[in-house]
This record gives sequence, C-alpha cells and structure tokens, in this order.
Amino acid sequence: MNLIRSSQRLREGTRLLLRKLGIFERDEALCCGVTYAQCHAVVEVGRKETLSLNELAELLNLDKSTVSKTVDQLVKNDIMLREPGQKDRRYVTLTLTTEGYELFQSIEKRMEAYFTEILDSIPENKREQVIEGVQILSDAMQKTECWCRERK
Repeated sequence: MNLIRSSQRLREGTRLLLRKLGIFERDEALCCGVTYAQCHAVVEVGRKETLSLNELAELLNLDKSTVSKTVDQLVKNDIMLREPGQKDRRYVTLTLTTEGYELFQSIEKRMEAYFTEILDSIPENKREQVIEGVQILSDAMQKTECWCRERK
C-alpha cells in the first residue's frame, strides 16, 4: 500500500482546488468580463461600500502597486471611482460607480448560485464538516508565512 504523507495530500488537494477556482488564470477575463483580481477588488469594495487603496491591498493580500494597477483599469472602465483624500492626497478612497455596483451584485448572485450548487452536491451530513474544514484551513493559512518565502 502506497502511503502518502498528510502534508502532500493537503498540498495536492489545495492545488487542485485553486486550479478549479481559476486562481492561476489572473490575466484572463474569468469573472463577469473582468479579470480575477478585478473581480475580487469589486467584491471587496462592494461589500464595504468605501475602502482606501491601502485597505484593499491588505484585504487582497497584495502590494499597493499591484492593487493600484488593478484599480486603474476598473476606473478606466467606469466600474470604480478613485478619489484622493481631502486632508492627505496620498490617501485614496475607492467606491463603485452605478455600473460597478451592478457588476458587484451580478458577481455576488453568480457566486451564491455556484457555491450553493457545490454545497448541494456534498452529502447533507458532511456539509457542515466541509465548511468547518475550509474555515480551519483558511485560518491556518492566514497564520502561516507564504510557502514561496525561504524558511529560516
């Protein structure tokens, strides 16, 4: 019998999960006509209604310059508004335009339907266990330094 270490099983399961969710296809229009990164930016701003560029970068776990480029494209496409702060022009406030809010609602509706369908395909007596497992995994990943950084 070929035994595979638990860490390898976790790695492979997570890798396939991320691939299925389209995580690695960042530059393609995957999400209602916008890129994956733009989709996440729209969702985060839509949920909070107003966010600073720094807050968005923190929520997306990306550096400010990467988020700024993503936001630039959303502003150019009339999906998001970028306004400098009144006291400090370096502080940038982000909100959705009417078109952006409609996109946000569409994304939320589609994602709800998608994850409802996934949940419906899991045996009812295992659903809470799956949800709890995903939350535990997410929490553990938040506490652990990225795998791509060299360990001391």
